[in-house]
Amino acid sequence: MALDSKIPNGPIADKWTNYKDHINLVNPANKRNLDIIVVGTGLAGGSAAATLAELGYNVKAFCFQDSPRRAHSIAAQGGINAAKNYKGDGDSTYRLFYDTVKGGDYRAREANVYRLAEVSANIIDQCVAQGVPLAREYGGLLDNRSFGGTLVSRTFYAQGQTGQQLLLGAYSAMNRQIGRGKIKMYNRHEMLDIVIVNGKARGIIARNLITGEIERHSAHAVVVGSGGYGNVFFLSTNAMGSNATAAWKIHKKGAFFANPCYTQIHPTCIPVSGDHQSKLTLMSESLRNDGRIWVPKNLEDAKAIREGKKKAIDLSEAERDYFLERRYPAFGNLVPRDVASRAAKERCDAGFGVNKTGEAVYLDFAAAIERYGKEAAHVKGLNENDKALVTKLGTDIVKSKYGNLFQMYLKIVDEDPYVTPMMIYPAVHYTMGGTWVDYNLMTTIPGCFSIGESNFSDHGANRLGASALMQGLADGYFVLPYTIGDYLAPDIKMGPISTDLPEFVEAEKAVVDQINKFINNNGTHSVDYFHKKLGKIMWDKVGMARNAKGLTEAIEEIAALREEFYKDVKVPGSANEFNQELEKATRVADFLELGELFAKDALHRNESCGGHFREEYQTEEGEALRDDDNFAYVAAWEYKGKPSDAVLHKEPLNYENIKLVQRSYK
Repeated sequence: MALDSKIPNGPIADKWTNYKDHINLVNPANKRNLDIIVVGTGLAGGSAAATLAELGYNVKAFCFQDSPRRAHSIAAQGGINAAKNYKGDGDSTYRLFYDTVKGGDYRAREANVYRLAEVSANIIDQCVAQGVPLAREYGGLLDNRSFGGTLVSRTFYAQGQTGQQLLLGAYSAMNRQIGRGKIKMYNRHEMLDIVIVNGKARGIIARNLITGEIERHSAHAVVVGSGGYGNVFFLSTNAMGSNATAAWKIHKKGAFFANPCYTQIHPTCIPVSGDHQSKLTLMSESLRNDGRIWVPKNLEDAKAIREGKKKAIDLSEAERDYFLERRYPAFGNLVPRDVASRAAKERCDAGFGVNKTGEAVYLDFAAAIERYGKEAAHVKGLNENDKALVTKLGTDIVKSKYGNLFQMYLKIVDEDPYVTPMMIYPAVHYTMGGTWVDYNLMTTIPGCFSIGESNFSDHGANRLGASALMQGLADGYFVLPYTIGDYLAPDIKMGPISTDLPEFVEAEKAVVDQINKFINNNGTHSVDYFHKKLGKIMWDKVGMARNAKGLTEAIEEIAALREEFYKDVKVPGSANEFNQELEKATRVADFLELGELFAKDALHRNESCGGHFREEYQTEEGEALRDDDNFAYVAAWEYKGKPSDAVLHKEPLNYENIKLVQRSYK
């Protein structure tokens, strides 16, 4: 089938406004007769559920956690972008649009990105009205800080817990609608399949994770906002429960999966410490506002630090290599995440790593503490040359900005980052790929929408920091409520959809059969055994750097591992009870398919762009080398029974408002 992105005609700055002026609407009385299922209650799903219910639709919301407020959006730390230009530093809707497209290495859809930039300012107004405690300057105005890939300060924040505060805002809006009876909340429920009736999404099959009961739920439309698939790597900054099952199930029923190889490796994470770990911890990108990243200039010093013979503070400024500032003077430590991650890996691969494994670099706040301390001393009329005083004043200011992040680091690493530099290393964090959607956020299954990180639409091959929260809330509060009404307008006289239809019976049977297969398998290895093996294949051969040989091997190894998984996985307990091993089994089964498609997509894309770095395609300086003549398209994969048989469909990326050039942050 040919992909139709349904992008409106006209100048890019007018597309969204003109589109809203001409779509079909559903009047309030008819909205009461329409049901919508929302899967996932993070920032995208939670804001969508709250807004749709407030508009008058009947919403059923599902989350596998014990409460919507435990969605992984709560873990976001650094901030949310918006083109408000409060700093008067030259920001605008166009500049946010341009930075996002450039940051994504020119692999995003222009129209969607411009719309995102356009509605970004509305998000801040909405959140302030909800009472979200965004940081403010001394005079009471909302404060901003900088994030990677930009030359302006446009990131609004709530210390190091922005995601938590924004999610609580969406959660409070949801709770109001739950109290009104407009949202029926299904906590501890996991979607295990989508139901297609006459070619349209009309419901889901869900499992009650407490009782094990399999349930049928019908609706006139289904919205998937279930997040990304970073846990295909096993070790990531995602919550351990984060999974791709909802997105993968709709893919297997007809929703194309786009650009799975576009995965973000975040440069500032606490390094892996051993085989015992089950997840990794993010250190917010906001720390790069004031932290300087470095390694020793001399290999002898790096070796001495690894062996415990020297400490970071023993090295003078002349003995340090601030490699991001050296390589990218215009952006310095605030280059985009993919650029910073590859630069850190290059230094560690060259032998300059500073922890026992050799896979860590320093993030140092000594200069910021001194700078802030001297400024504070000057303002208070105190002695700027009193080192102890300056250090205390500067430490207090840094603590006010990043205190909870420093506390988290201290608890995990048992080193005080106010005194000695943090050690950081890149880790899997976010996925730019996801289900393909058109301008309306609808997948290739009519009536099935995908929002937030679960879709592919806004970030190209690399997401800029603080843009995930922006996209999730843009989709949920300001885009989907318009576009879904246009789709639902013809259904106003349909009435409730029966769950006794044969399509529901068939979908439920398929779910029950898979569950019984796992319970009765009697293998010898746990689910985690296979998940860890998959993660190692993915990190070693489909991680920060990829090549044709490794990708070909990964495809073969993942297929073999999947076959072994179905033969030899052991799931204890029964199906009709709280059974977390069974939950993991269904999720890992999907990861074992998604991982193969991920590698297949990376193998077919013979270029480097953003988070997809093929070693064969790089500049002399080691930067990503795009091939715009052959790969300026969205790769949308159609499921055909197994990942190896997936069929590629291409959506050309036609850049009419931005000139395609090789990215430079120097």
